[in-house]
Amino acid sequence: MKKVNETYQGVDRAPHRSLFYAMGYLPEDLKKPLIGVVNAHNELIPGHFHLNEIAQAVKLGVSAAGGTPMEFPVIGICDGIAMNHNGMKYPLSTRELIADSIEAMTIGHQLNGLVLIGNCDKIVPGMMMAAARLNIPAIYISGGPMLTGSHKGKTVDLIRGAFEGVGAHVEGKISAEELEEIEMQSCPTCGSCAGMFTANTMNCLAEALGIGLPGNGTIPAPYGQRRQLAKRAGIQIMELIKENIRPRDILTLGAFRNAIAVDMAIGGSSNTVLHLMAIANEARIPLDLEEFDKVSRKVANIAKLSPAGAHSINDLNEAGGISAVINQLMKAGLIYNDEITVTGKTLGENVTKAEVWDTDVIRAIEKPYSKEGGIAILRGNLAPDGAVVKQSGVEPEMMMHKGPARVFESEEEAYGAIINKKIVSGDVVIIRYEGPKGGPGMREMLSPTAAIVGMGLEKSVALITDGRFSGGTRGPCLGHVSPEASEGGPIAIVQEGDIIEIDIPNRVLRVDLTDEEIESRLKDWKQPPSKAEEGTYLYRYSKLVTSASTGAVFKY
Repeated sequence: MKKVNETYQGVDRAPHRSLFYAMGYLPEDLKKPLIGVVNAHNELIPGHFHLNEIAQAVKLGVSAAGGTPMEFPVIGICDGIAMNHNGMKYPLSTRELIADSIEAMTIGHQLNGLVLIGNCDKIVPGMMMAAARLNIPAIYISGGPMLTGSHKGKTVDLIRGAFEGVGAHVEGKISAEELEEIEMQSCPTCGSCAGMFTANTMNCLAEALGIGLPGNGTIPAPYGQRRQLAKRAGIQIMELIKENIRPRDILTLGAFRNAIAVDMAIGGSSNTVLHLMAIANEARIPLDLEEFDKVSRKVANIAKLSPAGAHSINDLNEAGGISAVINQLMKAGLIYNDEITVTGKTLGENVTKAEVWDTDVIRAIEKPYSKEGGIAILRGNLAPDGAVVKQSGVEPEMMMHKGPARVFESEEEAYGAIINKKIVSGDVVIIRYEGPKGGPGMREMLSPTAAIVGMGLEKSVALITDGRFSGGTRGPCLGHVSPEASEGGPIAIVQEGDIIEIDIPNRVLRVDLTDEEIESRLKDWKQPPSKAEEGTYLYRYSKLVTSASTGAVFKY
């Protein structure tokens, strides 16, 4: 183990040490490895509201194991609160800000290791991107999922409660008073929202990647076990420094394939496609869309959690957690079990004793919910570079669908049409100019999709966008259409009434137009001005961000 942080040693470093003494550090503290405890706590996100408690446990672990913890913050936005207004342009774009700020703090202060404490959608991948980029010993620990709520004896969460309740109220199925009851009961505790939405999916995949400890994805936020895990993370970072195990030793191609396999098995969020590619980019690992579809074809969906099914993350935790899922996949030969993890052991060694305690929650490989994984990649003349669908959340009757396009230039336009009952059975809603560049920021479309479900149209109406969907989305919703409209992708020239064909089993997404007609329309197409004001972060973001098909990463 590196006993001394050399940056703060020697006569010429007296001013540096003096600044630390001003904060109460002792000379002995500066002779130990300095561990950055990156805390995404704020009082705006329920998933992060309690992270100071997690950070305290981490720091106790670091100190007990002989390190000096030094806490610093990063920003975080709640996707749920940012949803369905202009604020939704920011969550994905802050992923890059989070990675950059961790880089700046770590190198600026020459830290020896990092414990990264996050929980919600873009904060998790942003932290992992920073770890891969910096490549100093690092471990990720989440704040854990919230518990589910209950309304009239039925389990509810943010999606199956409040969001879908809005559509049900508009349809006249529930009263305003009942909707108010539902909103009061949908999110009963702190933690990441209680379904297999983006935050929980990424926290689960941290275990499969090997960058998080077993239990990271599923131990509920209010449990004492969550604080125990945080303390273990603080202790373990010192072991990683001792053994010089770094993120790029862990984040190998095999590790990413393991994460994709688990993603498919648990029916995770479609946003993981963006985030895994972005983390791989920082780890210098080649990863593309085809890898996701290739794994999806051979890994069955063995867990169906909210919003696709009735089970919660706590149900998954009690059924054996992600370790049990990985063990199931490993027995079937679907896991690279020799990949090293932050435990210092291989992934296979981490899960070898894990058992499935509830086969209704985690099914056997031989009795899956579906023979293919939760995500599918579609291509065709409407999405030459690919589109993403969470097929585990699609009703059987909508796996193949043809219908007339209903074209909208923004989420707000589409949402208004849905709520005002202008969308009818058979329609295919097209929402464009919401991609990484065009949005800018690639907004999630949870409000339109939840309204469609709440109004009972999920078995007859599809939605396609160059934006993206929440991990809480269910139904025939195809996102990440690439190239996006603002880059002159074919989605830009779709007209009202054009027939759209969706064929998920055969991975096809097309508009019923000849190549000649598409080319003719594209010749007449003109790129609209940026929706972002010059001088803003979003304007700069729109100039740097790449396609969703490459993870929406920056290219300079």
